[in-house]
Formats: sequence, structure tokens, C-alpha cells
Amino acid sequence: MYYRYHDSPLGPLLLAGDDEGLRLLHMNAAQPWELAQDWQAAAQQLDDACRQLDEYFAGQRQQFQLRLAPAGTPFQREVWRALLEIPFGRTCSYADLAQRIARPKAVRAVGTANGANPIAVVIPCHRVIGSNGTLTGYAGGLERKQLLLQLEGAWLL
Repeated sequence: MYYRYHDSPLGPLLLAGDDEGLRLLHMNAAQPWELAQDWQAAAQQLDDACRQLDEYFAGQRQQFQLRLAPAGTPFQREVWRALLEIPFGRTCSYADLAQRIARPKAVRAVGTANGANPIAVVIPCHRVIGSNGTLTGYAGGLERKQLLLQLEGAWLL
């Protein structure tokens, strides 16, 4: 696994991936990510992901074109695929997301899977809000979630 730190408006990001694709985008929140001993500092392996993130933060990209390889359960991966279908600048509720995957009663499980998303920003879990339109839970912190939604024009305060 290759890793790289990348500066962003959200603070430092840790990206990690391998030949399969991008596996991790972690925001340096309260709990820093522990690097595995066999991880190697990336040379150019994550350059494309960093370039696309820079374009996104500069308002020049609305959709990422990256190979993604998030590790998770089949249910989690189903939820993460549904997250990728939420358009730039739009939001939906956890209940809406549960409907999208044809599991309307799995709202809490969808929320848990959303929170376990290992590739934040690229897999846009920040676009999921509470049914009443409020910001709810975000592993990177609500301030970062609000910043991302404002960047996309989906949240104005």
C-alpha cells in the first residue's frame, strides 16, 4: 500500500492506495490514522488523486475519475456505490439513501455504513443530511461537512 499526505482546505489528508485503486482518504481529525508497517511513501502513485482533489477544492471538478477500492462488507459497498450517485451540489437524507438501495427499513445501518466510508470526499458521504435538513454526523467533523457542502453550493448559512 502506498500513502501520501496532501494539504487541502480541510486540513491535511492522508491518501492510501495500491494497484487496485484508492483505498483511503482520511482527514486528520481528532484521531490520526495509524500507518501499517508495510505501507510505503508514494512516489507518483497518488498524483492523479491529489490533482483531482485540488481541482475539486478549486471548484474546477464536480466528479472524480479514479479507481476506487474501498474495503468493506457487501452492504457497506452497496451504500458507498449509492453515495456515488448523489449529484454534486445535491443532498439526500439517510432515509432517501436507504430507499435508493431498496432497503427502506435499514436507515440506521445505512447511517453506520455512511460513517464507515474510508474514502471521504471522493465517495461523497458529506452529501447525506438529516431528514429535517440539518447537518448530522460526519467522521471528519460537522465543520468540514458544512465546508464541503458550501463548496458545492448545497448548503448556505
